[in-house]
Amino acid sequence: MKSVEDSLLLDFYGNLLTDKMRLTLEMYLNDDLSLTEIAAEEDISRQGVHDKVKRGLLQLKEYEVKLGLVKRFLEQKKTINKAISLMDNNKYDDARVVLSDLADEIEE
Repeated sequence: MKSVEDSLLLDFYGNLLTDKMRLTLEMYLNDDLSLTEIAAEEDISRQGVHDKVKRGLLQLKEYEVKLGLVKRFLEQKKTINKAISLMDNNKYDDARVVLSDLADEIEE
């Protein structure tokens, strides 16, 4: 099943895959092509595409376990949204603290 997380994984780690693997996952996740459509495009069986997608997603998830870039990105995004919410409520000093902590974390 396709997910937003899978698309993020491809965005972050896609260049670590082979060109063919990345292209297959881009067609599947970003272009929303079916396995049958990808199979016709790549001139392989539908099962071959299924296996390739499964292998590619597993590889992306292994990169995330080792590097954690998507997790870190999502945490930073959450922190930024918290700061925006504080600013929307005119709590600028609190927002400044949140953003300052984030900046310190990024520098580490």
